[in-house]
Amino acid sequence: MTDELQEHDAPTSSAVTQIKQAHSKDERSQTLLAKNKKKRGDAAVAIGLSCLSLAIRLYKIADPPEVVFDEVHFGTFANHYLHGRFFVDVHPPLAKLLITFVAWLSGYRGEFDFSTIGNQYTADVPYAEMRTMGACMGAMLAPTAFLTLRTGGHSFAASLTAALFICCENGLITNNRLILLDAYLLFFTAVTTLAWVRFFQQRPWSKGWWAWLAATGIGLGLTVSCKWVGLFLIATVGLSAAHDLWHILGDLNLSMREFLYHLSARALCLICIPLLIYVGLFYVHLALLPHSGDGDMHMSADFQHSLTGREIPDSPIDIAYGSDITLRHVATNGGYLHSHASAYPEGSRQQQVTLYPFRDENNWWRIRKMNSTLDAANEPGDMLGSDDRTWLEWVKNGDTVRLEHVATSPRKLHSHNERAPVTEADYHKEVSGYGFPDHEGDANDYWIVEIDQEQSAEGEARSRLQTLQSRIRLLHPLQSCALFTHPVVLPEWGFGQQEVTCIQNGKKPKTIWVIEETRNDLLLDTTPQVNYRRMTFYRRFIELHQVMWKINAGLTESHPFESRPHSWPTLRSGISFWARDNRHIYLLGNPVACLLAFLVVLNFIIIWSFFQVRDQRGYQDHFEGRRQFYEAATGFYVVAWALHYLPFYAMSRQLFLHHYLPALYFSILALGAGLDLCMFRLHNMGKLSTVALLVSIVVYTFLVYTPITYGLPWTEDACIKAQWYPEWKFGCDRYQMDVNVDGGYNHNASASETQMMGGFTNQEGQRMWLQ
Repeated sequence: MTDELQEHDAPTSSAVTQIKQAHSKDERSQTLLAKNKKKRGDAAVAIGLSCLSLAIRLYKIADPPEVVFDEVHFGTFANHYLHGRFFVDVHPPLAKLLITFVAWLSGYRGEFDFSTIGNQYTADVPYAEMRTMGACMGAMLAPTAFLTLRTGGHSFAASLTAALFICCENGLITNNRLILLDAYLLFFTAVTTLAWVRFFQQRPWSKGWWAWLAATGIGLGLTVSCKWVGLFLIATVGLSAAHDLWHILGDLNLSMREFLYHLSARALCLICIPLLIYVGLFYVHLALLPHSGDGDMHMSADFQHSLTGREIPDSPIDIAYGSDITLRHVATNGGYLHSHASAYPEGSRQQQVTLYPFRDENNWWRIRKMNSTLDAANEPGDMLGSDDRTWLEWVKNGDTVRLEHVATSPRKLHSHNERAPVTEADYHKEVSGYGFPDHEGDANDYWIVEIDQEQSAEGEARSRLQTLQSRIRLLHPLQSCALFTHPVVLPEWGFGQQEVTCIQNGKKPKTIWVIEETRNDLLLDTTPQVNYRRMTFYRRFIELHQVMWKINAGLTESHPFESRPHSWPTLRSGISFWARDNRHIYLLGNPVACLLAFLVVLNFIIIWSFFQVRDQRGYQDHFEGRRQFYEAATGFYVVAWALHYLPFYAMSRQLFLHHYLPALYFSILALGAGLDLCMFRLHNMGKLSTVALLVSIVVYTFLVYTPITYGLPWTEDACIKAQWYPEWKFGCDRYQMDVNVDGGYNHNASASETQMMGGFTNQEGQRMWLQ
C-alpha cells in the first residue's frame, strides 16, 4: 500500500518536464520583466538628461544679439540658399540645409547682412531659432552617450557619469549654442555610434538586425554630409565591421555562402546607403542654387554657364581678322582679359589690363593684323563676307596679331620692359593698354598666336582659331614672354581685380586662354554657332568636390587662434568667438572632463600594450572574462578617438580646437567604459560616492568657466584664477570695466577691440568660413 502511494505520489516524466518548462518560462518571464524595467529606467534617465542638457544649452540662447564667430559664414550661406545664389563651401551641405530650413520655417527671407562679427541682429532675423536647432542637436549628445554605454552592457553609474560629463562640457556647450555646423556633425556621429552598438545586440538576420544595420548606414551618410570629418566615423565603423567579418570568416559552423551574405549585407547598408544619401544631398544642394553667385569664380567656365545669369549667347565658331573676341583664362577660372580707362599709378602709368570675373563691355578685344588697322584686307582671303565684297581671313596658328581694346580704342594690348604692377620679379613684365589717335602703335603691340595642340579640339581648331574649341597662348616676340595671370589681387587702385602679366619661361597651364565669345557682322548667317556643353549633375558634382578639396588644402595661412593637434587633448589652446566690453565668448572645453578622458585613453593604450606583451610571453590574464569585454568595449571607443584625432597630424592646413570635438566625445565614452571597470568591485555606496565626487568636480569646473561659455559678466580676479595656461587668451583686463546691472551690452565697443578678441571682419572674415 505504501509503495502504491509512493508510486502514485511520484511525478511522471511528463509532469517533470512540464514543471521544468514552467520554471523555465517563469525565469524567462522574470528576465524579460527585468529587461523591460531596465529599459524603462534607462529611458526615464535619458529623458531627464535631455531636459537637463537642453536647459544648459538654451540658457540665454538669444545673447549676444549679434553675429558671433562663423555665424558670419553660415548665416550668409542661408541667405544664398534662400535666394538661390551659388556659393562654394569646403563642407558638404546637410548642416547648412538644416540651418536654412529652420530660418525659412521661421519666416526669414535672407536679407540680413551677416558679413561682420558684431553686426547686431534685426527683428526679422530668427537667429535665436537658428541657434536653438543646433543647441537641441547638441543637447542630445548626453542621453545618446548614456544609451550607447548602457546598450553596450556598462553599468548605470558609469554611463550616467559619462553623460553628465558631456552635459557639462563647456566647449561642446559653447559650440552647440551658435549657428555652426559641429552640433549637427556631433549629433549624427553619436546617433550612428548608438545604432552600431545596438546592431551587435541583435540576432543575425532578424528585423532588428537589419533595422539597426540600415540605421547605421543612414547615420554614416548624414554624418559625412555635414562635414568631411564624417569620413573618420566611416573608417571607425568600417574597421569594426571588418573585424566582425574576420571572426565570422573564422567560424567553421558558417559556410562561405553565409559569410558572403554577411559581407553583402554590410556592403549594402554601410557603403551603398551612405553614398546614395551623400550624393542625393548634393543634388538637393545644387538644385537649390540655380543662379549665379559669389562662388562662380572658383568654378570652370562650363560650370559657371550652367547657372542662371551666367549664360552666354551662341557665338560663331569662325574667327577672322576684324572679329571682336573675349579671352578667358583657363587655369584660374578668374575671368576675362579686361581693360578700363584707369592707369597704373607706377611703372609705365599706361592703361591697366586686368582679369575680371564678370561679363562686361570692357572685356572685348578686336583682332587686327600685325601691319593694318583695317577690319580685313580687300584681297581674296578664306571667305567672302556677308556683304559680298569683303574677304575674310582666318586667324591661323603662328600668326602675329594685335589686340585692340574695343571700348578704349585705339589702345592695344601691350607689353614692354617694365616690372609687373604687383609681382616683384624681373621675369614678370607689365601688360598695359597703349595707343592714341593717329598712331599705329609699335612692335610691343605684337603677339604671336600659338594654338595648343593637346588641349584644343581635334580638327581645324588646331590649325586656326575657333571659338571655344582652340586653346591658345599669346607670345610676345620682343620680351620673349607669354600672356599670364595668377590669383594675385591688385590693390584698391586696381579695383581688387586679378593681376595680368607677361611671364618669361612661365608654366604652360597659367598661360593658356580660350576665346569664349565672338562677333563679326561680315560672317555669313550659315556660320556654325557654338556654346558650352550642358553639364550633367555628375560632372558638376565631381568638379565641385575637386574645388572643395583644393580650397581646403590651400588653407595654410596663419591665424591668431589656430592650434596644432598636440595641444587639443590637454586644452592648451582656445578660440575667441566674440568680445564686447565686459563679456567674452571663448571656446574652451571643461578642463577636468577633457583631461580625465584623455588620461583614460592613455591608460587604456598602456594597459592594453602591457597585456599584449604578457600574452606573447605565455601568461593568461582573463580576469573571469572581464578583460575581453572591456578590451572590446573601451577599445572600440579608443580606436574611434584615434581615428578622429590622429589624422589631423598629417594636415598642414589651418586647424582649430573645435576639430577635436568628435574625438572628445569618443574619449568621454571611453572614460565611461573605463570607469565601469574601475568600479566593478565597489558596492553600491562606493559607486555612488565615486560618481558624486567626479560629477561634482566637473560641475564645479563648468560653473567656473560659464562666463566665457555664455558671454556673462566676470571679474578680473576670477578670470586670472581660471587661466591655467598663458595660451588661454581670455583678456582678463577687460573685466576691470563697469558692468550694467541689467547685464546690457554697450554696443559702442571699439572696432580694434572686436578685431583683437574675436571679430575677424572683411577679408580676414572671408577666410574663417573655410574652417
